[in-house]
Amino acid sequence: MTVQDPLEGVSTFVQVVEAGGFTAAAKRLGVTRSAVGKAVARLEARLGSRLLQRNTRTQTLTAEGQIYYERCTRALKELDAAEADLDSGRMEPIGRLRVSVPEGFGQLCVAPILLNLTRLYPQLSIDLSFGDRTVDLIEEGFDLAIRIGPLQDSGTLSARLLGTQHISIGASPAYLARHGTPGKLEELDGHAVISYSHSGVVAPWNVSPVAGRGGSSDYRLQVHSQISMDDIQAIAAAAVAGYGIAWVPCWLLSSYAKRGELVHILPDYRARSYEIHALWPQARQLRCKLRVAIDALVAEIPALLNPEDAVHSR
Repeated sequence: MTVQDPLEGVSTFVQVVEAGGFTAAAKRLGVTRSAVGKAVARLEARLGSRLLQRNTRTQTLTAEGQIYYERCTRALKELDAAEADLDSGRMEPIGRLRVSVPEGFGQLCVAPILLNLTRLYPQLSIDLSFGDRTVDLIEEGFDLAIRIGPLQDSGTLSARLLGTQHISIGASPAYLARHGTPGKLEELDGHAVISYSHSGVVAPWNVSPVAGRGGSSDYRLQVHSQISMDDIQAIAAAAVAGYGIAWVPCWLLSSYAKRGELVHILPDYRARSYEIHALWPQARQLRCKLRVAIDALVAEIPALLNPEDAVHSR
């Protein structure tokens, strides 16, 4: 006699409801849409009830499906709490950790740290999603997200400050050899400038003196740029190619400066600063896999954000 698993298809069904459809649920679960559809169909066949009313575009809960969904979510929460209790005493992380990270910062700074964890912990798997879109961690099934900039109030998320991103000003050695190195802010006039723009609007350079250097006044420079872009990596690449002076995050400038491709100029001043946080859904206990990831980021990110790592002009 074959004993059926009473939980087979349950979590998939709940994901379909919470994600709003089979395609979105499949993306969360990392499987095909067909696999999700078959899992729900088998569950309905086992229960002898239709849980979802399907049409070509949407899936809605039937009356029986609504009742079943509510009970399933309560049961899954209890199972999750039980797993968390077991996990609290675990020494090594296991399972998949799904992380949303910003495009450039994620690739250069976050990914190497998290990928290294898979060497330390063979039973841990990392699933990184790169993009500057603000994801909904709970709705989209992420365990962790890295955010740059002000945080929106949320009673469902916990946060940990990883450090502060400073914006530095730099140019290529070849550009500076041709046009000279500005030693003061006012000497930026007449230089080619590569600016960041958003929706066609060029952002002004808000510059502050580094503590103990450069005076005490903040400056708002309305730069006149021939080139503007909405991607910081493209801006840095244009600066490396000698198209002008750019302001880029210190962690990005530093990576080019170490190779001699960009020089940090006007080191007594910084442009805008942004806090960087790790965010995760609130839980009674922090899972081991999440704890080791956060600890690694807290330990290693600050050194990458240190603007003094950049190579200054001589």
